[in-house]
Amino acid sequence: MFRIDDHVGIGIAGLTSDARVLSNFMRQQAMGSRMVFNRAIPVNRLVSAIADKAQVNTQEYGRRPYGVGFLIIGQDQSGPHLYEFSPSGTAYEYYAMSIGARSQSAKTYLEKNYESFEDATLDQLINHGLHALRETLQQDKELTNLNTSIGIVGPRGEAEKGTAIKGGGAFRILQDEKVDGYLSKLEPKENTTTAAAPTGGDEDVPMEG
Repeated sequence: MFRIDDHVGIGIAGLTSDARVLSNFMRQQAMGSRMVFNRAIPVNRLVSAIADKAQVNTQEYGRRPYGVGFLIIGQDQSGPHLYEFSPSGTAYEYYAMSIGARSQSAKTYLEKNYESFEDATLDQLINHGLHALRETLQQDKELTNLNTSIGIVGPRGEAEKGTAIKGGGAFRILQDEKVDGYLSKLEPKENTTTAAAPTGGDEDVPMEG
């Protein structure tokens, strides 16, 4: 994950080097808006800028498309936003989305539960996100504070009580022991192992002619 501005952050899937190039471009756009207009750049304008930059590489000879996709979260005067950006230069806004390896399992979970997101609290939304993330793991793996990070933009959650947050809701990344409070609230995985069907022993079965 990368912080772009106080109100925008991204999660990446793909080449980290390409992600750094594009995230630096996004930071320049955000900084330019604050210097020229003295305001935070609207999230949709920032997404359009990064999509235009990536799309050029698909048209010009001698360039390759950027090998990274983004989930972009942000909050501006029009409310909270979540965009998926793909290397082809397309970007779409969603209520919930997942990208990366084995992401289809997470999408399936999100599609089943997204209607409840509108009335959910921040902690409930994070819980849904962790459940979706856990769906992408191999059967013998679990989410821990070593392989889990949480990106938040907006008011603080229950696990952040007593923590000062810039502007009341700036983008921040929770890592290490800061995610333990959320991981502890996850329901245990359902046991999908089924018992083998009983056999009829070693008796010979007569064959009908």
